[in-house]
Amino acid sequence: MASAAAAPAYKGTTETSKDNIVEVRNISKTYGTDIHALDAINLAFPTGQMTTLLGPSGCGKTTLLKIIAGLLEPSDGQVFVHGRPVTGPGPERAFVFQDFALLPWATVLRNVGFGLELTKHPKSEREEKARHYINEVGLAGFEDKYPHELSGGMRQRVGLARAMAVDADVLLMDEPFSAVDEQTRRKFQEDLLHLLSVERKTVIFVTHSIEEAVYVSDQIVLLSPRPGRIHATIRPDISRDISPDDIRRNKTYLDTVEEIWTDLRKYLD
Repeated sequence: MASAAAAPAYKGTTETSKDNIVEVRNISKTYGTDIHALDAINLAFPTGQMTTLLGPSGCGKTTLLKIIAGLLEPSDGQVFVHGRPVTGPGPERAFVFQDFALLPWATVLRNVGFGLELTKHPKSEREEKARHYINEVGLAGFEDKYPHELSGGMRQRVGLARAMAVDADVLLMDEPFSAVDEQTRRKFQEDLLHLLSVERKTVIFVTHSIEEAVYVSDQIVLLSPRPGRIHATIRPDISRDISPDDIRRNKTYLDTVEEIWTDLRKYLD
């Protein structure tokens, strides 16, 4: 475990326990006959924590996320949520897509409440919940706008609000901030951590950014190049009681970023 005076602890696997909401057991994925995307992945995702999947392009991060979501079938192995095997998408998991995946013909209010509409919640209930999360992500006043009237950052906030509104236990986020500028991205990171401190969701997060991974994560899973295997898990152990700017200047934060970069760099040489 990392501390202000020590390097982050690396280990090859994460042990499973009753405290883990999602467990990935011996997951492998092959596309066709020659693309081996993932190889024998064993992971546990602690309840109420954010775990980030990090690694070089093509290491299988998004593939693993979609397998956990039930959007892809593994070639081998099994995913369990709440101890039950995953056989497809389920209400206990919500996916936040990189490209927003909003309904262009629907208002912000209807987009945010769309998951509840699919599960036959009464209109008054889904609109009340949608308005709550629209406010939580800072979009109050935009309920009647359409996606084409919003900036990229605002559309991503709509996607996050929609995922929160369905009250899933697990949020699956595929590079949710990659399409926005650096200033907006930093604000999103801060807002997401604040929102999760209130909602206490379990998050599985995919990013290419080492700095982002260290800033938002309780646990980072470092994957090797294809076929993706677990190279290491890292727990940054950075205090959230200090300001965002102080976190980014914190020695533990800086040391962890540098150590991960040193580890990843050898895959790029």
